[in-house]
Amino acid sequence: MPRDDTPHDLARRLAQARGRRAPAHDAFRRETFRLPRDAARAKARAFFSRYPKAAYMTEIEHWRVLPGDEIEFTMRRLPSAD
Repeated sequence: MPRDDTPHDLARRLAQARGRRAPAHDAFRRETFRLPRDAARAKARAFFSRYPKAAYMTEIEHWRVLPGDEIEFTMRRLPSAD
């Protein structure tokens, strides 16, 4: 079986070998926010209301707590519902 040798394929294989996700070369749209905890919670709820999970496969892809009780998070969704 021939091996794929494009840069994307190499990055994907290396990421899999290290147990990480491959680079974001997919159909999803991502938005990253950095907000105080309560505002972050409200923003995530609004995002899920605007882009329902069933139609857009919406999810919180990554989040972390920063100093000052701020939350940085990345929301992921498909660009449109079929």
